[in-house]
Amino acid sequence: MKAVRFTGLHQPLVLENVPDPAPGAGDVVVRVARCGICGSDLHMSEEPVFGAQPGDVFGHEFSGEVVALGKGAEGLSLGDLVSVIPLKSCGTCQHCRKGEVQWCDQFGLQGGGYADYALTRPNQCVKLPKSASLADGAIIEPLAVALHGVRLSGLRRGDKVLVLGAGPIGLAVAFWARQLGAERVVVQDVTEWQRTRALEMGADAFIADPADPVAASDAAFKGSKPDIVFECVGIPGLIAQAVQQVRNRGTILLLGLCTRPDTIDTFAMLSKEVRLVTSAFFTRSDFEVALDALGAGAAEPRLLVTSTIGLNEVPAMFETLKQRTHQCKVLIAPWK
Repeated sequence: MKAVRFTGLHQPLVLENVPDPAPGAGDVVVRVARCGICGSDLHMSEEPVFGAQPGDVFGHEFSGEVVALGKGAEGLSLGDLVSVIPLKSCGTCQHCRKGEVQWCDQFGLQGGGYADYALTRPNQCVKLPKSASLADGAIIEPLAVALHGVRLSGLRRGDKVLVLGAGPIGLAVAFWARQLGAERVVVQDVTEWQRTRALEMGADAFIADPADPVAASDAAFKGSKPDIVFECVGIPGLIAQAVQQVRNRGTILLLGLCTRPDTIDTFAMLSKEVRLVTSAFFTRSDFEVALDALGAGAAEPRLLVTSTIGLNEVPAMFETLKQRTHQCKVLIAPWK
């Protein structure tokens, strides 16, 4: 099969022919239909995070068709269309039974979506309803990540929300904040590129004023401060900025993956009694709610997708996405 492989930090990805995956006991082989390129993939190619090794095949936001089952693989049939939860786990411990697989002792990250076929496990596969397409199946994971963050923030109906960053996660946060009853949702970025998309996905306003972001957000909330600020970028300095932007006794929720050390002014946080909450991964419930939203016909999340490319286009697109572009979510169609 064809697969796009990681060759080392700061090196371009390479399209190669590799052996087809053979299912072992309890394994499932999925013919990949769509796979999203995630910001985490970009980080893994530049920073020693998540244990990426040369030869790995990236891609954890994928969907496809079940084409092979190993001995003992239960709950699926050949031909099933599935979205893959990219969180490996034992499937039987108390955390797995509760759907909180990120706390399983056998937890790990599932890759493999930048290829014709990928190997996974039955407990990681969620069958797609007829109302959800295979392309939908590849955006459930980022929607679930955003939903998990919104739930952890404690958002209540009537809250005012500021979202820092208009990437896929930030836009998905805006969608969920609107769905869950936020009174006002403002998305802030340093460029205007995603303005229309942000407004279509649930934002009431979009601001891009890198010269004075705090004054810009104050103006967008008409002189008040938001109850919750979602940091969805992951660069040093944004926590300190969010402290200035949030109301007294408000909440800052971290979703951005920052791989560099950051300095925060704890006195400023203490003075306002700011609550700082972090969010990583998601639960099975988050994943299923995201799937239900797509299955119910919610159009807004589909606006995240800006391009669909073949495997041969991945190495060049991957390098392009390391810089800010007009793209939002790029999907790979291996069989395109």
